Amino acid sequence: MIKMNDITKGYLLGEEKVPVLKNVSFEVKKGEYVAILGPSGSGKTTLMNIIGCMDVADGGEYFLNGRAIHETPEIDLTEVRNREIGFIFQNYQLISTYNVMQNITMPLILRGMGHKEAEEKCIDTIKLLGIDNRLGHKPNELSGGQKQRVSIARALVGEPAVLLADEPTGALDTNSGKEVLRLFQKLNDMGNTIVMITHDLNVAKSANRIVNITDGMLSEAVY
Repeated sequence: MIKMNDITKGYLLGEEKVPVLKNVSFEVKKGEYVAILGPSGSGKTTLMNIIGCMDVADGGEYFLNGRAIHETPEIDLTEVRNREIGFIFQNYQLISTYNVMQNITMPLILRGMGHKEAEEKCIDTIKLLGIDNRLGHKPNELSGGQKQRVSIARALVGEPAVLLADEPTGALDTNSGKEVLRLFQKLNDMGNTIVMITHDLNVAKSANRIVNITDGMLSEAVY
């Protein structure tokens, strides 16, 4: 599903280019649930942005669901993000003026789907996540756990190749965080491929496989 070969990435600091990712090779098979574990400054956010096609590597090869991302023009990456990646963010990234249903259906509307068809397509996902009694509510009327469930529903409805979760429990209390991790396990059991970015070992242990990132280099972890 994901295959990276010798990915490099750096950023200019003054006139000097500082390396952030150093010949990263990484593979995720369809149906896997993988955590990328690393502290602040390790390069995990840069790696996440490249996996999610929000940034491009300086060098190396990246294949996503059989597509050569490193050969894809940047102008086409918006469509790749919309169709292949389901994003789940720490701060939810919900549109405050939209209600729950409008937030969830947004990726489908962006694809050109009609509102009624999009809402019908979302019904099973909404029921799965237990938010069918919140559809008319705005984000500011929801708890943190409910907001994250809406975020997960929005990520799922487009049937992406990969669910990409960035510190998905970071803004939640302990109990809500555990609920989200149990939900991830359920989604993985249903066949969804999940890549989770986290600095928290206890959160990472909920995944079926952990990869460490330190100083821009990856290593398989055993805990």
